[in-house]
Formats: sequence, structure tokens, C-alpha cells
Amino acid sequence: MASYDGPQTLFDKIWRNHIVASQADGQQLLFIDRHLVHEGSFHGFNKLKEKKANVSRPDLTFGIVDHYAPTRVRDISQIDPTIAGMITQLEDNCRANGVRIFGLNDPRQGIVHVVGPEQAITLPGATIVCGDSHTSTHGAFGAIAFGIGASEVAHVLMTQTLWQKKPKPMRVRFDGTLAPGVGAKDMALSMIAAIGADGAQGHAIEYAGSAVSSLSMEGRLTLCNLSIESGARCGLVAPDETTIAFLRGRPLAPQGPLLDRAAEVWRLLASDADAHFDREVVIAGADIAPIVTWGISPEDSLPITGTVPQPDTIPDEGRAAHAREAIDYMGLKPGMALTEIPVDRVFIGSCTNSRIEDLRAAAAVLSGRKAAVPGLVSPGSSLVKHQAEQEGLHRIFIDAGLEWVDSGCSMCVGMNGDIVPPGERCASTTNRNFKGRQGPKARTHLMSPAMVAAAAVTGRLTDVRDLMGGRA
Repeated sequence: MASYDGPQTLFDKIWRNHIVASQADGQQLLFIDRHLVHEGSFHGFNKLKEKKANVSRPDLTFGIVDHYAPTRVRDISQIDPTIAGMITQLEDNCRANGVRIFGLNDPRQGIVHVVGPEQAITLPGATIVCGDSHTSTHGAFGAIAFGIGASEVAHVLMTQTLWQKKPKPMRVRFDGTLAPGVGAKDMALSMIAAIGADGAQGHAIEYAGSAVSSLSMEGRLTLCNLSIESGARCGLVAPDETTIAFLRGRPLAPQGPLLDRAAEVWRLLASDADAHFDREVVIAGADIAPIVTWGISPEDSLPITGTVPQPDTIPDEGRAAHAREAIDYMGLKPGMALTEIPVDRVFIGSCTNSRIEDLRAAAAVLSGRKAAVPGLVSPGSSLVKHQAEQEGLHRIFIDAGLEWVDSGCSMCVGMNGDIVPPGERCASTTNRNFKGRQGPKARTHLMSPAMVAAAAVTGRLTDVRDLMGGRA
């Protein structure tokens, strides 16, 4: 059994505070502070019905319509009956169990991993779970947040606890200063490229270093969102003044003197100076360039100045075989410059990059320019959409020739009507470029919002720095 004597990591401290019971095999029962449910949670609610059980803590459970949310029509009577059924089922399950629901037409609706921080459902020091792998996003606030399976959703609904085996601690430091045109998405993809899609398997990553502490909360959310793509169980950043400032005045955050008292505790949530990490990785921020993916895994990432790999020069036969498969699926040629790769459309959205800062970054590139290809812009929440419209960002996207739609997971998952047509190539701000992720036979290149905007303007993968020309 793990000992808690001596120096501890941030992860150790939060984990220890939530242990209810322990078993000899290393499994520990954790209390769960926040349980987020979306349309895919119906399996868990069905288990409750079978057992004639109630939701244990409806006050700590939050329902949010996102995966199946249509982005062009909000009248549920006018959408696909199957999609409408998934949405209605979630709303009915939540209301029947006294669970707060951010439904399709709620003015606060959005992607679960955008709404959580936005409403301050997400708080430092908390344990947060959801039936979605990118729940790691919430770790940006100094929380332990991870995705769970259908049976685990049912367990949390019924008990507000979950059996887990503690991951090993890992620290990734991004030291120094990022160059103009480089952001959190580039940091995350460069890390995944360096350590591999399973390089952090069995670990909880703590992100640290001056480049991380300089990130906004939006940037930290993007970084933690992609933790799962390195194989990590979760990722987190120690809370600081940036965290506290973001939470101040949010609907479900402590208010007034209570926030000040909470902030005193949150500031203590940091790894001890001599805490042990099972693994450490150090990346120089100045060495990171704008990154794009060329293949069928987030680890297939390279600086935009690079070229498609040549499988015959890769000594590891497993990696060489993967490269051949990826090049064939993506319709590329070994050795071709990444900037020679054309795109058919673009997508700006998803739980990775759909917050107001992301939209501003894309709009800064698109302002006064026309897109050479069609594209879709889906804000991460209805509140983000409203703010973007107040700032006039939507006019920039529309004037450039892109579609401006409502919030939801949209083209990230291809299950709500927004898909990339077969064989087409999409420059996307999403988190996964697996085969068919954005639609059957769709080809996806992952990159930052600014890089997607650059691709929209030129119709090919493009170094956004070439378009900045003095722009911020």
C-alpha cells in the first residue's frame, strides 16, 4: 500500500484527500466530487432503473448535451429522430433524478469540457469524472480528472465513489518562452511526438515550467485535454493566481470571502520541491514550432517546416509499417513537404480548441482575408458564441466564407450531422486524427486554431508565421 510519508506531488495530495477505502491489491475507493454526464450516459441510468436505485448525489452530478447536439438547428422536432432521441433521453434521465441539466436550448449549453470550467463546476483539488476520455481537460485547474466507462458511470451514479488504482506520477516541464505563432496545441503535439501515443501510459502527468505558468487557462485546458493522447490517465497543472482569477465571479464558484478562503487552500496545492516523479520530460519552449499531424495518430506530428516521413529510412520496422499505413490512408507521398499538402475544408471547434481565446486567434489570421476552402466554426458553448458575437468575431468568420454555427462536439466526432466527406482532407483543431474519426474515410490533420485559419486562407497546410506579418 502506498505510503504518504515524505514529500508529495500535487497528484498525491489530491488523491490522498479522496480515499474512502483501500484494498490489498492496490485498488482504492475514491470519493468523486463532480460527475459529468452526456448523451452516452444512458447505459448508466439504465443500470439505475434495473436496480431501482437513485442517483446518490444529484447535487454533484451535471448533465450536458454535447456529443449529439446539432449545430445548425435547435428545434428538436426538425432533427434526425435518432439524434433527437439521444438528447431527449439524457434530459429526461436528469430531470427524473433531480440532476441539473444544461439541455439543448439552455443558454449555457455547450461541450461538457467547456461548460464545466465556464460554470466553475470544475474546481481545484477536486476529483472529476465523465464518460469521455478527454475529461483530462479539467486537470488544468489542479484537479484529478479522467474518463470512465459505462459500468463505472453507473457505479458513480449509485455511490458517488469509484475504485481506481493509483497512476504513477510523471512531470513534463516546458521551460522558457514560446515563439510568436506557437501555443498550447503545439506544446501538446510536440510532447506526444516526443514520447509517443503510449509514452505516458499508466501515469498522471503534471505540467510545469515557465511556459506552462505563462499560459492562460484556455491554454492550460488545451494542454491537459491532449494528455490522454499520450496514453496518460490524466494531466494537471498546479493552481495559481491565473486559476483563481478565472474562477472569480463564475456561477458555481465560491463567492466573496468564501472564494478568498478557498483560494488560500488552492494555493497550497503544489508539488513539494523534492517530490519524486516516476518519469520526467523536459522540453524547451523556444524549440517548439507550429505543429501539424501528417498521419493517423496524434504522435504523427511534425513542425510545419518538416516533410512526410520516408518509411524506408525508419529503422524500427513497427514504426515503418505504421508510417506506410498512415501515408497510404492519408493519400500522401513520402518526403513531400508538409506545406505542399492541400486541404479540402477546415474545422475550428471541439473540447480542445473552441474557447474564446481560440476563436480570437483564428479570427486574427482570417481578418480581412478570404478562405480558399469551405469550413465550419463551432464555438465551445452558447456563452462563448455570445461573447464572440459581441466581439464581432463571427463577422470575420462569415466574411471569410466559413460557416458560423451553434455549440456542440460537431465535426470532432461525426455523430451529429457534421462530418468530413469520404476522401476529403480537413485541417482541424480537434484532438484525434484516427481513421474515420471525422467521418468514414475522412482524412484529418490536427493543428492549432491559428494554423487552421492559415490553411483556410491558402488551401493547404501553411506556416501561420508567414501570414502574421506584424499581426499579434
